[in-house]
Order: sequence, then structure tokens, then C-alpha cells
Amino acid sequence: MSGGVDSSVAAWMLSEAGHELVGLFMRNGVKVAEEDVPKKSCCSVGDARDARMVAARLEIPFQAVDLGPEFGNLIDFFVDEYSRGRTPNPCALCNRDLKFGRLLEFADELGCEAVATGHYARLDIEDGRPILRRGVDHTKDQSYQLFSVSEAHLLRTRLPLGGLQKTEVRAMASNVGLKTAQKPDSQEICFVPSNDYRVLLAERNVELHPGNFVNRAGKRLGKHKGTEHFTIGQRRGHGIGGGTPLYVVDLRTAVGEVVLGTREECFSESLLADDVNWIGFDPASESDTPVGENIRFEAEIQVRYHHAAAAATIELLADEPGVFRVHFHEPQSAVAPGQGAAIYRGDRLLGGGWIRSAVPVTEVSASRAES
Repeated sequence: MSGGVDSSVAAWMLSEAGHELVGLFMRNGVKVAEEDVPKKSCCSVGDARDARMVAARLEIPFQAVDLGPEFGNLIDFFVDEYSRGRTPNPCALCNRDLKFGRLLEFADELGCEAVATGHYARLDIEDGRPILRRGVDHTKDQSYQLFSVSEAHLLRTRLPLGGLQKTEVRAMASNVGLKTAQKPDSQEICFVPSNDYRVLLAERNVELHPGNFVNRAGKRLGKHKGTEHFTIGQRRGHGIGGGTPLYVVDLRTAVGEVVLGTREECFSESLLADDVNWIGFDPASESDTPVGENIRFEAEIQVRYHHAAAAATIELLADEPGVFRVHFHEPQSAVAPGQGAAIYRGDRLLGGGWIRSAVPVTEVSASRAES
């Protein structure tokens, strides 16, 4: 229970269905003065108070659990990814390791059979395996952030809100008198209450990699204070003018270069992802590919939270287990290493992996021209 309307209504629905519940609030160990916490926050002292009041209204026991050390590891990962020129996805990692990992350990300690959350995604069990689909409300769908959660953990997960629209959830909360009915949705990373990750980098004394802005041809365009301040696809904040809008198309942390280019240069034709996780799906059943050869199949790929999944051919690399290559049917923009590559067919999430690298359209075109 995060103290928001979604987890509050999820708890109310399960209570109404006759389940015996225990409300858990995750403390992340980040200390922020209450007056400095944004209205659209989560995991703050005020959020803990709201969650406790909802639990009292539902007459269920409530515990605030200290996950400070676990969040500390997550924060270390977060800043390390930026130091490596990658764009981290802490929410997907938190779902995998904490919400549907550490909290299941608490469930075992409490004698509970499952963990329920307010995620907007639909989860069914078919032939003993989880089948995960997008939430009915596609504007709030959160299935993408679940691509790395293991099948074993999904089998012990409940997602009551997947079949509802957000407007219905708020109406339910109002009708039953839940305090969180009109509370704004959280819109920031829970351990970055300022909503500016650069502040966190400064607080953690992260060693920055200053250097030059350059174009694809290597021409110097200006100076910057650290590659860590930029992400692939970023248009604003670099201060380089000149008429044509410029985007961050590559980060070369080792030499301190931030590569800027046109919108067209921000597109990629393919990507490589690793640490694949399958959800109710067996790729070997897609074809009669002989053992030892790459398996190929068609699907759609979503490369960030707010991205329309794009048609692609997926190729599982036989010589690198757990690694797959994505060949987009149409080039996609802002494919950032460190983000998730979630594999869909329609509304169904088949699994996914973490983006290792992407091949820009310009590189592919040049290679073909040379050939």
C-alpha cells in the first residue's frame, strides 16, 4: 500500500471479495522534510500516513517495512547506470526485486499466499503458467514495468485493477469513502523526490565525465559538465542552438562526448538485449529451428514506458543464451541502453530483456552502402 488511490482500491476490492489482508508500506530510507515533498509523490511520511488510514478504514492490520538497505542497492545501481552512459529503469528493477521479490519473503513470514498491488495490468493463470496482459485502461497500463518479473513470482501475484478504467477506480474510492480518492498520481521516482536525478548524482558525489558536444562526424559543438546529465533522445537542456532541433543520439562516457544529431539521426533499426525473461511463453514453439541455430519470430517491442510497441522480428542468439536481437520493421527513436525491451503480441506481454545497445539507422545505411 503506497498511500495512493490505486493500492487503496485494490485493497478494498480484495477485502470485499473476502480475502484476509495485511497492508504493507515500503519505507525507502530516503529522508525528506514533509514540506519539501511534491504533491505527486509516493513513499513519503504523508503517504505512509494515508496508507495507514486506509488500512484502518478497511479494518486490516498494517505494517511499514524498512527496505532502506534494499533501496540503497537500487540507488547504487541507478547512479552507476548513468556513470556508464546508460538510462536506468529503476521501477522495473524495483518490481522484480522488491515488490514481487522482497515483499513475497514478507508474505512467507506472515503466512500469506500472495502479494497484491494496484498495477494496471491483467494477470491470469493458464496451464500453471502466468499470462500477463495490458490493463484495460491503456492510458494507465503498467504491464511494461513487469517484463522482468519471474513466472514464479507472478504466480503469487494479484492485480485487481487490470480490468478497470482509472475513472472507475477513483469513483469506487469516493463511493466507499477512502481518503485517497482524489489524491494525485505519483509522477516521480520514489527516491528522487525533487524529480531531478541530477540532484541525486550530486548528493552521491558521482564522478562526472565532462567533455564536448559533438555531431556524428565528430565536429565539436560546445562543452558540457558531464555525460551523466543526458539521456538518449533528449532534446532540451544541452544549450546548443542553430535552427534545426538537436537530440542526444549517443553517449560516449569514456571520452566525455555527448553526440547530438537531428531527429532522423535519433532512430535505430535494431537493438541487442540481454537477461531475457519469458512470461507464459515458449519461443522454441514458434518454429522448427534446429538446435544450435537462432530462433526467429514476429512480435512487437516496447522500448520505454511511454512508447507505442513497434512491429519487429525477434532473433534469439544461440551462441549467447539469454540474449536477443530486435530488427524493427520501421526504425524507432530514442532506443536507450539500460531501458527494458518488452515483447508483446497485441495486449499480451511475452517477456523481455534489458537493452544492451542499439544500431542507429545511419550506421546501418553506411554499412549497406559499403557492402
